[in-house]
Amino acid sequence: MAFANSGLGKFLVSGAGRAVRLVAGVLLILAGVLWIGGTWGWVVAAVGLVPALAGLFDFCVFAPLFGAPFWGRDIRALAGKGVHSTR
Repeated sequence: MAFANSGLGKFLVSGAGRAVRLVAGVLLILAGVLWIGGTWGWVVAAVGLVPALAGLFDFCVFAPLFGAPFWGRDIRALAGKGVHSTR
């Protein structure tokens, strides 16, 4: 089954999935800066930027690993067409 038609793929590009990624990213940033501190805190904060930006700008970092497009709108278009492969 293609990523675009999988339950995970559909969730990640949905409004709820984007919100979860945004909130998780912001929480990682806050945890790194406010609670962990030091070098490791900044590393955690930097890692938190990835899901926060992915949720905010509607992209999925892992989708290309599964043969799906990078942008959420393109994944949603594939899911709407019932396409099972992008290759």
